[in-house]
Amino acid sequence: QRQLVESGGGLVQPGGSLRLSCAASEFTADYYAMGWFRQAPGKEREGVSCISSSGDSTDYADSVKGRFTISRDNAKNTVFLQMNRLKPEDTGVYYCAAFRTVVRDMCLMGPYRYNYWGQGTQVTVSS
Repeated sequence: QRQLVESGGGLVQPGGSLRLSCAASEFTADYYAMGWFRQAPGKEREGVSCISSSGDSTDYADSVKGRFTISRDNAKNTVFLQMNRLKPEDTGVYYCAAFRTVVRDMCLMGPYRYNYWGQGTQVTVSS
């Protein structure tokens, strides 16, 4: 059964850092573009960052540019989200997602093409 499992969430003070991981099982991640999404209470799910299957192309929401970095290790079927200089408004449940594509240098910030989703990991930024 194809699965995505996130880890690395937690409670951190403003200005701190966290590194999220997303491990893919039962499918070869290097054929899949991957994305990170988040959802705060009472808000819609929003795209945070995405990375192409080759790893050569990435995209970020304006609110996280310069603070977050997405990367992937296809040999380990894992995608990472390094989050620095965290702010209270970064609080939410973070989800990893994937969709298969033959276009190796493309990823998407909208959720609609993504057909595999993880269960989410909570990130809380608070003093």
